[in-house]
Amino acid sequence: MAHKFVIEQNKAGEYVAKFKHNAETIFWTEGYSSKASAKNAIESILKNGPAAPVEED
Repeated sequence: MAHKFVIEQNKAGEYVAKFKHNAETIFWTEGYSSKASAKNAIESILKNGPAAPVEED
């Protein structure tokens, strides 16, 4: 599967959820103090993202 979410720890020790296509990071979340919070962020993206409107400038 080419698309995936990855939870990584940044230099500040926070957990960041990243969405990747192959090896390229497409977007990432803010840093969270726990891995569980990063997992919750992924769940929120999966739940709310498909219905989000697309805005263009």
